[in-house]
Amino acid sequence: MPLESGDSIESLLQESRSFPPSASFSADANIKSEEEYQQLWNRAKDDPAGFWGDMAENLDWFRKWDNVLEGDMPDTKWFQGGKINASYNCLDRHLENWRKNKAAIIWEGEPGDRRVLRYQDLHREVCKFSNVLKRLGVETGDRVTLYMPMIPELAIAMLACARIGAVHSIIFGGFSADAIADRNNDAQAKLVVTADAGWRRGKELPLKAAVDASLEKAPSVEKVVVVRRTGYDVDMVPDRDYWYHEMMEDASADCDPVELDSEHPLFILYTSGSTGKPKGVLHTTAGYLLGTTMTSKWVFDLKEDDTYWCTADIGWITGHSYICYGPLSNGATTVMYEGAPNWPDEGRFWEIVERYQVNIFYTAPTAIRAFIKWGDQWPQKYDLSSLRLLGTVGEPINPEAWMWYHRTIGQERCPIVDTWWQTETGGIMISPLPGITATKPGSCARPLPGVVADIVSGDGTSLGPNQGGLLVMRQPWPHMLRTLYGDHDRFVRTYFSTIEGASLAGDGARRDEDGFIWVMGRVDDVINVSGHRLSTMEVESSLVAHAAVAEAAVVGFPHERKGEGICCFVTLKRGDGDESLKQELIQHVRRQIGALAQPDQIRFAPSLPKTRSGKIMRRLLRDIAAGRESTQDTTTLEDLSVLARLRADDE
Repeated sequence: MPLESGDSIESLLQESRSFPPSASFSADANIKSEEEYQQLWNRAKDDPAGFWGDMAENLDWFRKWDNVLEGDMPDTKWFQGGKINASYNCLDRHLENWRKNKAAIIWEGEPGDRRVLRYQDLHREVCKFSNVLKRLGVETGDRVTLYMPMIPELAIAMLACARIGAVHSIIFGGFSADAIADRNNDAQAKLVVTADAGWRRGKELPLKAAVDASLEKAPSVEKVVVVRRTGYDVDMVPDRDYWYHEMMEDASADCDPVELDSEHPLFILYTSGSTGKPKGVLHTTAGYLLGTTMTSKWVFDLKEDDTYWCTADIGWITGHSYICYGPLSNGATTVMYEGAPNWPDEGRFWEIVERYQVNIFYTAPTAIRAFIKWGDQWPQKYDLSSLRLLGTVGEPINPEAWMWYHRTIGQERCPIVDTWWQTETGGIMISPLPGITATKPGSCARPLPGVVADIVSGDGTSLGPNQGGLLVMRQPWPHMLRTLYGDHDRFVRTYFSTIEGASLAGDGARRDEDGFIWVMGRVDDVINVSGHRLSTMEVESSLVAHAAVAEAAVVGFPHERKGEGICCFVTLKRGDGDESLKQELIQHVRRQIGALAQPDQIRFAPSLPKTRSGKIMRRLLRDIAAGRESTQDTTTLEDLSVLARLRADDE
């Protein structure tokens, strides 16, 4: 429900706990003091061209830019006249020193197979596959679809595309044939890279078969390259399909990177829309690479000897930015894991942390809530003493899950960076800085240097402390999306037509008296109860604070008296729940945040509908709560059977 002119969102949740970093962490941090942060932030706001021009010295350029910034939002261009290559910055420049023998990617497959690629190994493989792509007719500017499991060949393929100036479009390995066809047709993809299958919870997920079915509806695709991952039997079409290992056998390891314009498209990444077809978010080379490079350094406090693990899939923006481009541009060691966090048991993630002595661990709130449900005994079986920094990404984290993460995983010594950003922003926008921020459970803290965020009412008026409203960006940043592929009008309409001169995030938020930002969830998830606009995230946080609750999703539904009622879908830590527990949870919410937020319905659910990146699809739950059939895009839904079970329980 959009905000009307002058409206704001009421915030009822209060959180007063605060956790400053240790003196020893601050002493070694990349940003060490409040004064340093404020100086960087003020300069970026007052002189964005000068600030980002200085930051761009962290990249290697074939030719320096003529102008740092041209134009205003929504049509901005960065580093015009500059020539650069993302693959060169992630690989070649690290071969000139000792990093050539440093681990670039530490990979572990779900069955337990392992590989380590040093920077010179990764460079060699990327150059060879770049030559394979060229041999198959791929040219600068062509679109290449990557539909693959989490294996090193996925990172190799994306960096090879970047090397020759092809635009990669990564589709999560698990989408249906129709979803692949839709994305291929929208991008007019020329070639697809896939695998025979991938592993997930001990089962083979056929990938090549889905590609084959998709190509019946995607005539632009001319060639398919197939990685042999599991040995799953596949059909190979002559003169169209090629085995990766056969093509790589005699490929040359010499391939000069193409000198690309700063604004040359780097990739398209499709993100679901609430209605209509998925949106093809387009990011360009220099600005995106600069944003991911600097935010990786600032937020994760990267050091040369760190082993860093982002648990996301590269099929999502988090994996693009913080498994591949950001860490590798900084010369870091990044961990990739192929499979599920609970295979063969619920200790798999912690076993990986112990095995590789992971120092930085970045995961999603939905994963953290799953860890809580599985029980403390799993992390307690493993040595997690190598961890020095924890991160969270994907959606607002409720304070009690934050506290569990702090105590059980961080052992009360690791700063937590609760990061806010989106596919559209390209990189982290709002986050604690681990060396200086006294973190508050549930808050993503303050905007990073170069990010001018504001909380506004429906008419664009800036709101005061603890007034909830729309989260917007008042100033352009280098790593922002440039358009929606093939639909610039939709781009302008979606992000820039609501608040004049600002980019709309689509999230509700409030800013407290310390300037900390508390994201309250999607504006679409705000409910209007008896004239009061309430954030569903706050009700969810209250529910999850109850000892019996593992996870909750709250939506509005039509209510004769209130306008909208509050419907809560609740997953318990154990058991099925009964009427007594329903009443207990209703009173728990009433006590914690007030009678106004008292739930009208509690529905127990064994699981909730989520995207494959772990976000709860509340818009589908709204349809169930309202008793109506859903016509919404479900291509990103992980498990369609969850919807069927919820609808069956509703009947």
